Amino acid sequence: MERLDAWWMWSGFAVLVILIFLIDLFVGGGKQHRVSFREAAIWSVIWVCVACVFNGGIWLYLDNTVSRELANEKALEFFTGYLIEKALAIDNFFVWLMLFNYFAIPAELQRRVLIYGVLGAIVMRTGMIFAGAWLISHFHWILYVFGGFLVMTAIKMIWAADKEPDWANNPLILWLHHHLKITHKLHDEKFIVIQKGVRYVTPLFLVLVLVEISDLIFAVDSIPAIFAITTDPFIVLTSNIFAIMGLRAMYFLLVGFADRFVFLKYGLAAILLFIGSKMLLMNIIKIPILLSLGVVAVILAISVIASLVHNRRHRITK
Repeated sequence: MERLDAWWMWSGFAVLVILIFLIDLFVGGGKQHRVSFREAAIWSVIWVCVACVFNGGIWLYLDNTVSRELANEKALEFFTGYLIEKALAIDNFFVWLMLFNYFAIPAELQRRVLIYGVLGAIVMRTGMIFAGAWLISHFHWILYVFGGFLVMTAIKMIWAADKEPDWANNPLILWLHHHLKITHKLHDEKFIVIQKGVRYVTPLFLVLVLVEISDLIFAVDSIPAIFAITTDPFIVLTSNIFAIMGLRAMYFLLVGFADRFVFLKYGLAAILLFIGSKMLLMNIIKIPILLSLGVVAVILAISVIASLVHNRRHRITK
């Protein structure tokens, strides 16, 4: 399988990511404010369009320099990886929402946490993707390990779908409370403050740490899932990074509807189960990328439609 490994492609992508992040930070982020549904919708559309334009650029380049067949293949790999990452990122939203509610973080302060959360996610995922690509290139059998892990994660997700996490007794939160000086109240968007010559962290800092750790945990699921689609590091990295660049806007777009998608976690578990099974059976059954894309899209659609129907019936019976 041909890979996209030209130095100028990596350099160009790095410059593009930095530019996008600066736009998101200084234009999309702006000053402290409550992100409206309209603003979140506009920026969500912008980031999706940017990803589509980038994918179109890959297709045009390969179509003109290599072949139409390879152009179609790589473009489809990118779009499938992008959709999978977007879908699995929804689970992050539920955790973020619970964290913000538990620590009573007002909506106007959440954007700052998520800005730096996304930046940390980019750095962590880049390292994990390169490490994963190196492992696969040297130990191809590790794909079976990834597949088994995804299947177990899917089963665990189904088992814990209706359970609420006990944040009050969370070991990490308890450890942070015992080892850090924490203020009892928020100080606008500040993560660290000085009081009487002593440095304190604010509850906003605790939430940022937990957001970063939650993304690290979810990345362990989503990155192997994309490797099930392609082992080309450039496609894996670019589709993953473009997907998470728009997570902040997507969070504020969906936060008001989070409680309506009651079956979404089961859908995400089904996606992981499908992808994990695909990896375990890769030498027995060859599942085309287009079919994988269709399965993921259908599972998402079914879980969303089932949730909406359930909510409608629940309202009627009330």
